[in-house]
Amino acid sequence: MEIALILVGLAVAVLVVTGLSERAGIPAPLSLIVVGTVASYLPGMPEVHLEAEVVLLGLLPPLLYSAALSTSLVDFNANRRPILLLSVGLVVFTTAGVALVVHSLVPGVGWAAAFAIGAVVAPPDAVAATAVGRRIGLPRRIVTILEGESLLNDATALVALRTAIAAGGVGITATEVGRDFLVAAGGGVVTGVAVFLVVAKVRRRIHDHLIDTALSLVVPFAAYVIAEEVHASGVIAVVIAGLFLGHKAPLLQSAQSRVAERTNWRTIAFVLENAVFLLIGLQAASLIEDVGRSSLSGGRVVAVCGLTLVAVVVLRMLWVFPARYLIVRPSADPDSGQLPPPSYTFLLGWAGMRGVVTLAAAFVIPVETEHREVLLLVAFTVVAGTLLIQGLSLPWIARRLRVPSPDPLDDALARATLLQQASKSGLARLESMGIDDPHGVVELIRQRVDQRNFAAWERLSTTVDEESPSDLYARVRLAMIEAERERVLQIRSSGTTPADVVADVLALLDVEESMLDVATEERAEVRSTARTRRPMDECDHLLSHPVDPDAADGADSCARCLADGTRWVALRRCLDCGHVGCCDSSPGQHATAHFHDSGHPVMQSAEAGEDWRWCYAHHLTA
Repeated sequence: MEIALILVGLAVAVLVVTGLSERAGIPAPLSLIVVGTVASYLPGMPEVHLEAEVVLLGLLPPLLYSAALSTSLVDFNANRRPILLLSVGLVVFTTAGVALVVHSLVPGVGWAAAFAIGAVVAPPDAVAATAVGRRIGLPRRIVTILEGESLLNDATALVALRTAIAAGGVGITATEVGRDFLVAAGGGVVTGVAVFLVVAKVRRRIHDHLIDTALSLVVPFAAYVIAEEVHASGVIAVVIAGLFLGHKAPLLQSAQSRVAERTNWRTIAFVLENAVFLLIGLQAASLIEDVGRSSLSGGRVVAVCGLTLVAVVVLRMLWVFPARYLIVRPSADPDSGQLPPPSYTFLLGWAGMRGVVTLAAAFVIPVETEHREVLLLVAFTVVAGTLLIQGLSLPWIARRLRVPSPDPLDDALARATLLQQASKSGLARLESMGIDDPHGVVELIRQRVDQRNFAAWERLSTTVDEESPSDLYARVRLAMIEAERERVLQIRSSGTTPADVVADVLALLDVEESMLDVATEERAEVRSTARTRRPMDECDHLLSHPVDPDAADGADSCARCLADGTRWVALRRCLDCGHVGCCDSSPGQHATAHFHDSGHPVMQSAEAGEDWRWCYAHHLTA
C-alpha cells in the first residue's frame, strides 16, 4: 500500500507541475527537476533511488520507441550525416574530454572510471530540448537533428560505458574496443530489422486494432531484450524497429490501429518523460548526503562538478562548428534556398541538455569504484545544470539571434496543396471505377472532398473580421453536437435504451467533434506571419508569372457574383488579364470558371496582405 501511495503521489505531482508549467510558459522538465530537488529535503519524504535496471529496461525502451515511431525516416535520412556526427562522433569526443577533466581533478579515479563517467554525461537528452524547441518555434531542421541525435547517442554512450567498465577489470586493447563497438552497433541494427520484419509479417494478419495495439506495447521490450541477450545494443535495436515500423505503418496497420497506437504512445511517453525528471530531482538529497561522507574536500567536489558541467557545454560547441562547416558542409535549405546561418549551429550546440539516460547510466558504475558517490553527483550536476542553464536560456538566445520559427503560412499552403494533390488522385480513381450511381452518391463524394479542400484553402484567408464558411460550419455543427449529446444523455438516464447503443452513438458524436476543423487560431497566426512565397516545386507557369504587388488594388468585388446575386468568400486575380473572380470556397467558384474559359493558368490572391499564387495547370502554389 505504501508503494501504491508513492506512485499515485508521483503521478499527481507530475500532472500538477506539468499543467502549471504550461500555464506559466516554463518547460516542464525544468520545473519537475526543481520541484523534485526541493521535495527531496522535506521531512518524511521517502528516499528515492533509480536502479539502473529499472531505467535501462523499464523506461528507456518505451521512451526511445515512442520517439522513433514519430520520427520521419525521410527526414532522418536527409540529415543522417549531422545526426551521426553528433550521436557517435560528439559522444566519443565528449567522453574523452570529460575523462581527462575528471582524471586530473579526482585523485584515486583511474582512467577506466574516468572514461565511464565521461560516457555517462556524454549523451544529450532531446526530450527537454525538443520540448523547448517546439514551444519557442525552433526551425524544423534543428529539431529534426536533435531528435535524430537523441535516438542514437544513448546507444553510443552505453556501449562506451560498458567498454570502460570492462576495461577496469581486464586490460583490453583499442582494437578490442573498436570490435566490441561494431559488434554491439551492428548486432543492434540486425536485431532491430529482424524484429521489424517479424512484426510487419504478423501485422498483415491482424485485423483487430486492440490486438495490434497490444503487440505495439510488447515490441520495444522484445527488441531490447533480444539484442542484449546476443550482446548487441538493445537501444539501437529499439530505435531501428521503431523507425521502420513507424515509416511502414500506413501500409501495415488499419487507420483505427494507427490512431490508437499514436494516442497510446503519446500518453505513455508523456507520463514516463515527466516522471523521470521528477525522480531525478527526488534523488538530490541522498546524493549530496552520500558525498558528505566522501574523503574528498568540499571544494574539490564542487570543482569537479562545476568543471565537468562546463566541459560538456564547451566540448559540444568545439565539436559542432568544425563538424558543421568542415565535414557536413550544409546544403541550401530547400524552402529558402539559403545556407543555414551560424546562429543555427550555435543553437544546435547550446541545446545539449542531459536527462534520464545520464543519471540512469551513472548507477551502472560498479559500487566498488573509487569515489563513486562523487561521480554520481557529477552526473546529477550535469543533468540539473544543463536543464536549468541551457534550458532556461534557450528561448532568450533564439530570440536574440532572431532565428525564424516555422511559418504557419508554409504549413497552411503545404497542407492545402497536399490535399489538393491527394484529391486529384482520388477523383481520378473515382472516374476510372465507372460507378452506376442512380442515387447521386458520386456527386455527394465530390462535394465532401471539395468541402475538405475548401476548409484547407480557407486557412490562407487573412480577411479581417470575416468568418469563413468552414469556420461557420464548425461553429454551428459543434453547437448542434452539444445539443445532440445532451439529448442522448437524457435518454441514457431514462434507462429505455440499451447502454451499448447509447455508447455507440456517443462515440460517433465524439469522432465527428474531433474531426471538425476549427481553424480560428491558426488563421490568426497565418495573418500575422504572411510573407512572400517561393515556388514549392518547379512550375513554368509560376516562374513566368511573378507576384503582382498591386493584385489587391481595386479588387473589392466579384462581378459575376454580383450578377448572379451570390456572395463571394475571397477574391483572386488572374495574372494574365487581371480578371477578378471568387475563390473555390464561394458558391460560384468564378476564379476556376475563368481558368476553364480562358486557359490562363495562374491566379493570385486579391485579398489585402496575401501574395500567394496558384497554378491551375499543375496544382501548385507559390
